[in-house]
Amino acid sequence: MLILPHPTDALLVIDLQNDFCPGGALAVADGDAIVPLVNALGRRFDHVVLTQDWHPLRHISYATTHPNKRPYETIEVAYGTQTLWPEHCLQGSSGAAFHPALDLPHAELILRKGFRRDIDSYSAFVEDDHATATGLAGYLRERNLTRLFLCGLAYDFCVRYSAIDGKALGFETIVIEDACRPVNLPESVDATNAAFTTASVPRIRSTDLLTS
Repeated sequence: MLILPHPTDALLVIDLQNDFCPGGALAVADGDAIVPLVNALGRRFDHVVLTQDWHPLRHISYATTHPNKRPYETIEVAYGTQTLWPEHCLQGSSGAAFHPALDLPHAELILRKGFRRDIDSYSAFVEDDHATATGLAGYLRERNLTRLFLCGLAYDFCVRYSAIDGKALGFETIVIEDACRPVNLPESVDATNAAFTTASVPRIRSTDLLTS
């Protein structure tokens, strides 16, 4: 199946940052392996948006912020269950920078998320309190961008929540599955696939866009 990008399409590249790649503080297995594919996909789109995790010191998602807690444990916070992570994507750090091989010079927007100390933000659209908007939806609507193709890191967290929130906000959202990699916590990938099915978010292969 060949999908031809339209002028109202955008490629949304989620958190392709050093800390999520091998050697980073919260490395996703083979996270760097998708970079050439993402670059190739980017050349198919006139409109590209990059998201960037951008945490302050003592962010609520850091296990080190909470006494006697370890990474990958969960706690209850005002907005629900919070998974605790190693310190990652600290504002201004090399870990928060985009992977050096990412080559999308025509990207029109870099959207930073997770910069509020007391709210985590997996989604590119709404922070984890499900009330605080990032502003991305308004930007896309003003640009008349209506169909979104998502790729990046990590499939079972930030890609998942971005796709589902985008769909709920009225955008057509499509996940390019082989241009993502998961954190792969217990059952997280199965839960993500089920969530995409429930929300009617299709998953495609990069060849659906790159084959001509």
